[in-house]
Amino acid sequence: MIFSIQNQKGGVGKSTLSVHIAFELAKIFRVILIDSDPQGSSRDWAAIRETEPPFSVVGMDRPTIHRDITKFTEDYDHIVIDGPPRVSELARSGILSADLIIIPVQPSPYDVWAAIETVKLIQEASVYKEKLKGVFAVNRKIVNTAIGREVGQSLSEYGLPVLKSQVCQRVAFADSASLGSVVQEVDPTGKAANEIRLLVKEILSYA
Repeated sequence: MIFSIQNQKGGVGKSTLSVHIAFELAKIFRVILIDSDPQGSSRDWAAIRETEPPFSVVGMDRPTIHRDITKFTEDYDHIVIDGPPRVSELARSGILSADLIIIPVQPSPYDVWAAIETVKLIQEASVYKEKLKGVFAVNRKIVNTAIGREVGQSLSEYGLPVLKSQVCQRVAFADSASLGSVVQEVDPTGKAANEIRLLVKEILSYA
Protein backbone atom coordinates (compact mmCIF):
# COMPACT_ATOMS: atom_id res chain seq x y z
CA MET A 1 0.00 0.00 0.00
CA ILE A 2 1.16 3.54 -0.71
CA PHE A 3 0.68 6.11 2.04
CA SER A 4 1.22 9.79 1.24
CA ILE A 5 1.65 12.23 4.13
CA GLN A 6 0.38 15.53 2.75
CA ASN A 7 -0.53 18.97 4.02
CA GLN A 8 0.01 22.25 2.26
CA LYS A 9 0.72 24.01 5.57
CA GLY A 10 4.25 23.80 6.87
CA GLY A 11 5.17 22.84 10.40
CA VAL A 12 2.52 20.19 10.94
CA GLY A 13 5.03 17.36 11.38
CA LYS A 14 4.88 15.59 8.01
CA SER A 15 8.48 14.40 8.10
CA THR A 16 8.29 13.33 11.74
CA LEU A 17 5.16 11.28 11.08
CA SER A 18 6.56 9.86 7.84
CA VAL A 19 9.73 8.58 9.51
CA HIS A 20 7.88 7.15 12.51
CA ILE A 21 5.19 5.48 10.42
CA ALA A 22 7.83 3.95 8.12
CA PHE A 23 9.80 2.68 11.12
CA GLU A 24 6.75 1.07 12.70
CA LEU A 25 5.72 -0.60 9.42
CA ALA A 26 9.28 -1.85 8.89
CA LYS A 27 9.00 -4.02 12.00
CA ILE A 28 6.89 -6.40 9.91
CA PHE A 29 6.97 -5.28 6.28
CA ARG A 30 9.40 -4.30 3.54
CA VAL A 31 9.17 -0.50 3.51
CA ILE A 32 10.58 2.39 1.52
CA LEU A 33 10.23 6.07 2.42
CA ILE A 34 10.16 8.47 -0.52
CA ASP A 35 11.15 12.01 0.45
CA SER A 36 9.38 14.31 -2.02
CA ASP A 37 10.12 17.45 -0.04
CA PRO A 38 12.93 19.48 -1.69
CA GLN A 39 14.08 20.43 1.83
CA GLY A 40 14.97 16.77 2.31
CA SER A 41 14.20 16.44 6.02
CA SER A 42 13.69 12.68 5.89
CA ARG A 43 16.92 12.26 3.95
CA ASP A 44 18.74 14.41 6.52
CA TRP A 45 17.33 12.22 9.29
CA ALA A 46 18.65 9.08 7.60
CA ALA A 47 22.03 10.68 6.96
CA ILE A 48 22.76 11.46 10.63
CA ARG A 49 21.87 8.00 11.90
CA GLU A 50 24.70 5.92 13.30
CA THR A 51 23.18 2.80 11.74
CA GLU A 52 21.20 2.12 8.59
CA PRO A 53 17.46 2.63 9.10
CA PRO A 54 15.31 -0.51 8.87
CA PHE A 55 13.72 0.87 5.71
CA SER A 56 15.04 2.44 2.52
CA VAL A 57 15.00 6.23 2.13
CA VAL A 58 15.18 7.81 -1.33
CA GLY A 59 14.70 11.32 -2.63
CA MET A 60 12.14 11.94 -5.36
CA ASP A 61 11.31 15.63 -5.37
CA ARG A 62 9.99 15.84 -8.90
CA PRO A 63 6.41 16.00 -10.25
CA THR A 64 6.59 12.54 -11.83
CA ILE A 65 6.33 10.51 -8.62
CA HIS A 66 3.07 8.89 -9.76
CA ARG A 67 4.90 7.43 -12.76
CA ASP A 68 8.32 6.76 -11.22
CA ILE A 69 6.99 5.04 -8.09
CA THR A 70 6.02 1.94 -10.04
CA LYS A 71 9.63 0.72 -9.98
CA PHE A 72 9.35 0.23 -6.21
CA THR A 73 5.98 -1.51 -5.94
CA GLU A 74 7.35 -5.00 -6.66
CA ASP A 75 10.10 -4.89 -4.03
CA TYR A 76 8.22 -3.29 -1.12
CA ASP A 77 5.05 -4.09 0.80
CA HIS A 78 4.43 -0.48 1.78
CA ILE A 79 5.60 2.88 0.48
CA VAL A 80 5.49 6.05 2.57
CA ILE A 81 5.71 9.43 0.81
CA ASP A 82 6.85 12.45 2.80
CA GLY A 83 5.04 15.29 1.04
CA PRO A 84 6.17 18.84 0.16
CA PRO A 85 5.17 21.90 2.23
CA ARG A 86 2.87 23.68 -0.23
CA VAL A 87 0.39 23.25 -3.06
CA SER A 88 2.44 22.27 -6.07
CA GLU A 89 2.81 19.78 -8.88
CA LEU A 90 4.90 17.76 -6.44
CA ALA A 91 1.97 17.51 -4.03
CA ARG A 92 -0.44 16.56 -6.80
CA SER A 93 1.93 13.86 -8.05
CA GLY A 94 2.37 12.49 -4.52
CA ILE A 95 -1.38 12.33 -4.04
CA LEU A 96 -1.95 10.62 -7.39
CA SER A 97 0.66 8.02 -6.40
CA ALA A 98 -1.09 6.97 -3.21
CA ASP A 99 -3.80 4.64 -2.00
CA LEU A 100 -4.28 6.56 1.26
CA ILE A 101 -3.57 10.24 1.93
CA ILE A 102 -2.80 11.00 5.57
CA ILE A 103 -3.29 14.69 6.40
CA PRO A 104 -1.55 15.65 9.66
CA VAL A 105 -3.25 18.60 11.33
CA GLN A 106 -2.25 20.45 14.46
CA PRO A 107 -5.16 21.33 16.75
CA SER A 108 -5.39 25.02 15.93
CA PRO A 109 -8.01 26.98 13.98
CA TYR A 110 -5.40 28.07 11.43
CA ASP A 111 -4.41 24.47 10.68
CA VAL A 112 -8.03 23.35 10.44
CA TRP A 113 -8.79 26.15 7.97
CA ALA A 114 -5.68 25.40 5.91
CA ALA A 115 -6.61 21.71 5.61
CA ILE A 116 -9.19 22.51 2.94
CA GLU A 117 -6.39 23.01 0.39
CA THR A 118 -5.26 19.40 0.74
CA VAL A 119 -8.85 18.17 0.70
CA LYS A 120 -9.35 19.96 -2.63
CA LEU A 121 -6.27 18.27 -4.09
CA ILE A 122 -7.61 14.87 -3.02
CA GLN A 123 -10.96 15.66 -4.60
CA GLU A 124 -9.23 16.64 -7.84
CA ALA A 125 -7.14 13.47 -7.85
CA SER A 126 -10.14 11.23 -7.12
CA VAL A 127 -11.48 12.09 -10.58
CA TYR A 128 -8.58 10.05 -11.99
CA LYS A 129 -8.28 7.59 -9.09
CA GLU A 130 -11.71 6.62 -7.80
CA LYS A 131 -10.49 4.41 -4.94
CA LEU A 132 -8.27 7.11 -3.44
CA LYS A 133 -8.88 7.57 0.30
CA GLY A 134 -7.98 10.39 2.65
CA VAL A 135 -7.90 10.67 6.44
CA PHE A 136 -6.97 13.34 8.97
CA ALA A 137 -4.41 12.59 11.67
CA VAL A 138 -4.34 14.95 14.64
CA ASN A 139 -0.66 15.62 15.34
CA ARG A 140 1.20 17.65 17.96
CA LYS A 141 -1.86 17.74 20.17
CA ILE A 142 -1.38 19.52 23.49
CA VAL A 143 -2.55 17.14 26.19
CA ASN A 144 -5.67 18.08 28.16
CA THR A 145 -6.66 21.13 26.11
CA ALA A 146 -10.12 21.97 24.81
CA ILE A 147 -8.90 22.62 21.25
CA GLY A 148 -7.21 19.22 21.29
CA ARG A 149 -10.55 17.59 22.01
CA GLU A 150 -12.58 19.69 19.59
CA VAL A 151 -10.33 19.53 16.53
CA GLY A 152 -11.74 16.18 15.39
CA GLN A 153 -15.24 17.58 15.26
CA SER A 154 -14.08 20.60 13.25
CA LEU A 155 -12.21 18.44 10.73
CA SER A 156 -15.15 16.05 10.27
CA GLU A 157 -16.97 18.86 8.45
CA TYR A 158 -14.61 18.37 5.50
CA GLY A 159 -16.09 14.97 4.76
CA LEU A 160 -13.02 12.84 5.45
CA PRO A 161 -12.55 10.44 8.40
CA VAL A 162 -10.54 11.63 11.38
CA LEU A 163 -8.29 8.96 12.88
CA LYS A 164 -9.12 8.20 16.49
CA SER A 165 -5.44 7.70 17.28
CA GLN A 166 -3.85 11.07 18.02
CA VAL A 167 -0.19 11.99 18.44
CA CYS A 168 0.65 14.49 21.18
CA GLN A 169 3.31 17.18 21.31
CA ARG A 170 6.14 15.45 23.17
CA VAL A 171 9.80 16.34 23.67
CA ALA A 172 10.65 12.73 22.82
CA PHE A 173 10.03 13.37 19.12
CA ALA A 174 12.49 16.28 18.93
CA ASP A 175 15.06 14.49 21.06
CA SER A 176 14.99 11.36 18.92
CA ALA A 177 15.15 13.34 15.66
CA SER A 178 18.35 15.06 16.77
CA LEU A 179 19.94 11.61 17.01
CA GLY A 180 18.62 10.37 13.69
CA SER A 181 16.43 8.05 15.68
CA VAL A 182 12.72 7.52 16.47
CA VAL A 183 10.80 7.33 19.72
CA GLN A 184 10.31 3.56 19.26
CA GLU A 185 14.08 3.15 19.59
CA VAL A 186 14.73 5.70 22.33
CA ASP A 187 11.82 4.71 24.59
CA PRO A 188 9.98 1.67 23.18
CA THR A 189 7.44 1.54 26.00
CA GLY A 190 6.88 5.30 26.30
CA LYS A 191 3.72 7.24 25.54
CA ALA A 192 5.04 8.63 22.26
CA ALA A 193 5.96 5.18 20.91
CA ASN A 194 2.57 3.83 21.92
CA GLU A 195 0.79 6.67 20.12
CA ILE A 196 2.67 5.83 16.92
CA ARG A 197 1.85 2.11 17.28
CA LEU A 198 -1.86 2.86 17.64
CA LEU A 199 -1.77 5.32 14.73
CA VAL A 200 -0.14 2.80 12.38
CA LYS A 201 -2.52 0.06 13.46
CA GLU A 202 -5.45 2.31 12.57
CA ILE A 203 -3.88 3.36 9.28
CA LEU A 204 -3.48 -0.27 8.27
CA SER A 205 -7.20 -0.83 8.84
CA TYR A 206 -7.72 1.23 5.66
CA ALA A 207 -5.62 -1.17 3.60
